[in-house]
Amino acid sequence: MTIADLFWIFFIVSALQPLLRQRLLERLRARKLGQIERRRGSRVIALVHRQETMRLLGFPLMRYIDIHDSEEVLRAIHMTGDEVPLDIILHTPGGLVLAAVQIARAIRDRRGPVTVFVPHYAMSGGTLIALAADAIVMCRHSVLGPIDPQLGKFPAASLLRVIEQKPIAEIDDETLVLADVGRKAIAQVKATAEELLAHRLPAADAKRIAETLATGTWTHDYPLSAAEAKALGLPVSTDMPEDVLQLMDLYPQPMRAQGGNVEYLPVPRQKP
Repeated sequence: MTIADLFWIFFIVSALQPLLRQRLLERLRARKLGQIERRRGSRVIALVHRQETMRLLGFPLMRYIDIHDSEEVLRAIHMTGDEVPLDIILHTPGGLVLAAVQIARAIRDRRGPVTVFVPHYAMSGGTLIALAADAIVMCRHSVLGPIDPQLGKFPAASLLRVIEQKPIAEIDDETLVLADVGRKAIAQVKATAEELLAHRLPAADAKRIAETLATGTWTHDYPLSAAEAKALGLPVSTDMPEDVLQLMDLYPQPMRAQGGNVEYLPVPRQKP
C-alpha cells in the first residue's frame, strides 16, 4: 500500500465521519423521544434549531421556523389521536410568521392537553407557538421573547413611532409604505395571539398579553424570563423533566474551528 493509498483512505474516512456521527445522533434522539413518550404517555415533537452540524464550505447554516417545519409538525399532529397528550420541545430563534401560526393553530385545536417545553429559548415565532399550549414548561433561566413584527431590519412598532413624531412632509415614501405595512402586521399578529390565548384564558387577559407581546413593549430580542412570563399571565412552570434536557444534549452545536470557549467535566457535581 502506497502513501497515496493511505492518503485516500484517510480522506474517505474523514469525509464519512460527520455523516456517520449524524446518523448515530439521529438514532440516539429517536430512542430518547421514545423514552419520553412512554414515560409521559404522549406524542413528543421536537422542533429544535441549532446551527447545522453539516456545514457548507466550512460555515454553519442558520436554522429557523420555515414551511418545511410546519409541514412536518402538522403531519405528526395529524398522525396523533386527538385525545393523546402532545408535548412540543421548542428550541428556536423564531422564523416565518406563516409557519409559526400554522403550528400554533393546530396546537390550539387539539382536544388533548398540549405542553410546550422550552429548555433554553423560544423567541418570536417560537413564543407564538407556545401561546397556544395549555402549559409552558421552562427552565429557571430559559426565555421566551416578544412577537412584534419586523419588516426587514426595522421593527414595525418603531416605524409607526416615526410617522407619529415627524411631519408627513419630511417622511419619504418608502418609510410611509413600510409604516402602513407595519400597522397591518402588528394588528394581524396581535389578533392571532389574542385568538390563541383566548382559547384558554379569560378574554381580558388574552387581550392584555397579546397587546404587551405584539406592540413593541420591548426590543424584539428581549429575553422574557420564566418569572416574567408567569407574571404576565402565561401558564408557566419551571418543572423541567431531566430527560428533556438529556434530549437537548443530542443536538450539539458544531465545533468552532478554533475550539470551544466553554469547558467542564460532563458529570453531575454536588456538594459533598
